[in-house]
Amino acid sequence: MRPTRGEVHSPFDGVEPDGEAGLAATLASRICHDLASPLGAIANGLELLALAGVEPSPELDLLSQSVESGSARLRFFRIAYGAAGTRSVGRSEVARTLASLSKGSRIALEWEVAGDHPRQEVKAVFLLIQCLEAALPSGGCICVSRSADGWTLTAEGSRIRFDASIWDTLGPCRADPPSGSAQVQFGLLAHALTKLGRRLDVALSEGRILARF
Repeated sequence: MRPTRGEVHSPFDGVEPDGEAGLAATLASRICHDLASPLGAIANGLELLALAGVEPSPELDLLSQSVESGSARLRFFRIAYGAAGTRSVGRSEVARTLASLSKGSRIALEWEVAGDHPRQEVKAVFLLIQCLEAALPSGGCICVSRSADGWTLTAEGSRIRFDASIWDTLGPCRADPPSGSAQVQFGLLAHALTKLGRRLDVALSEGRILARF
């Protein structure tokens, strides 16, 4: 997508909400749900070790950090790739998830949004975050804000990699969605924005990408 305003066309055009796209989202929700239990069990085991008086060690710290990161990723993926439904997502849940993802990462994620918001909108935001992460190969910061006009995501970094052929998936030229799993978020974002009836506006400048919908 070239940095200009245009309609968003879904790569899932013609697919009913309860069809293949809906089934894939339900499957993603199920996988995240099932994986949350073993991660929670490991976290509980670490707490029991601490209560039993086991001395802290680098190995236990690594396990604890890995469990926190894995749990945060599952929460993020469940919203980004799972079934959206009609529920809202609270600010505390989103802020906690993004803060955990930022730990030890080259990309800082900042949520400057108050209140709860529809899950379908947060889903689109999370997918857009992943699209912007791909444009920051050397790390940086992604800041999310919201106004009466909609959502704004600002990505800043020392190096910007903007692949127009991939971003065209979100533009008016009806480019085919990327086939690789590493870019699946672009096709899913186009679908999510179509369901919301929103258009994506992207502005590119030195060291910065500004995306609005």
